[in-house]
Amino acid sequence: MAHAPQLKIPATYMRGGTSKGVFFRLQDLPPAAQVPGEARDKLFMRVIGSPDPYGKHTDGMGGATSSTSKCVILSKSERPEHDVEYLYGQVSIDSAFVDWSGNCGNLSTAAGAFALHAGLVEPDRIPRDGVCAVRIWQANIGKTIIAHVPVSKGEVQETGDFELDGVTFPAAEIVLEFIDPADEGEGEGGGSMFPTGNLVDDLDVPGVGVLKATMINAGIPTVFINAEDIGFAGTELQDAINGDPKTLAMFEVIRAHGALRMGLIATLDEAAKRQHTPKVAFVAKPTNYVSSSGKAVSASDIDLLVRALSMGKLHHAMMGTAAVAIGTAASIPGTLVNLAAGGGDRSAVVFGHPSGTLRVGAEARQVNGEWTVLKASMSRSARILMEGWVRVPGDGL
Repeated sequence: MAHAPQLKIPATYMRGGTSKGVFFRLQDLPPAAQVPGEARDKLFMRVIGSPDPYGKHTDGMGGATSSTSKCVILSKSERPEHDVEYLYGQVSIDSAFVDWSGNCGNLSTAAGAFALHAGLVEPDRIPRDGVCAVRIWQANIGKTIIAHVPVSKGEVQETGDFELDGVTFPAAEIVLEFIDPADEGEGEGGGSMFPTGNLVDDLDVPGVGVLKATMINAGIPTVFINAEDIGFAGTELQDAINGDPKTLAMFEVIRAHGALRMGLIATLDEAAKRQHTPKVAFVAKPTNYVSSSGKAVSASDIDLLVRALSMGKLHHAMMGTAAVAIGTAASIPGTLVNLAAGGGDRSAVVFGHPSGTLRVGAEARQVNGEWTVLKASMSRSARILMEGWVRVPGDGL
């Protein structure tokens, strides 16, 4: 039986923040995968090694976690005042689909650096030494991100002494600005950052009860609940959640009902095909705890505790887009996130997550009774891990 040879596709494997992904220039993809559709999805699943019933991604570039099962496409942007267009695919580990419903904030960092590495930014925009403000159009959610990428001798500076909890080694700092990050969808609120029209709702979840919830579309749609309402302290690490199928099932039920209430899905059955969004996070007031690396985190060094789930599992640190949601919600008095941080007006918070701490800022204001956020910002880092070609069997692609 004849078999098609492997395809050889130019690709770059990068870390961005606390995530990793395979990056492609649009022009380098096979013609059928240069447009959205089945061919692109099949290619990305084969690159990552999904679906994998063993949950290991042995036969692909994925790392069998939500943080490492990602693919990115970048191309030059034709939009005014933008350098590149960035499209992100979250590849399911054990199911045959790619979720295009949201962004990855961590890989947004790498998108800025990759744009320079890949020659997608006009040379006259790049200083010989200094910082290049890469203007990114995030195509999944239709938003602008500005990545302030350090440049040395005309090239991306990747090494440095910036430390990010959840990443083992230091690197150069990249500041991200998420411009107007609220997703004004079609929920009950009629285009509000808060799709139900409320800062806090009673979310009735069968088998769990009625939970207080802040549901927000900023950075990424997120359902925030209080840790104590579901029997947690907010100091939990991955093993405490991910090793308990009953707890994971509870969070998925909460997520599905939150998605329905936010207007992201029309029926509960649709939640299974929209795993990337919304996120579910639980918050608590500050307390001392020990991070996954053994680092002691003092209550005096943080404003609140946050734990978030991604693709059905507790994240080892914090998704960048969820950090935007945290910063935005914290800046609006009366949300569960704001109350956990002590209430009042806030332009920035430091929150504790499983790997340590993170600071995120947000500029929010109320206009005609509606809350809006001008921008959110945070610091991450990124670097190339490997570059060359990724190979995938040509059969069926």
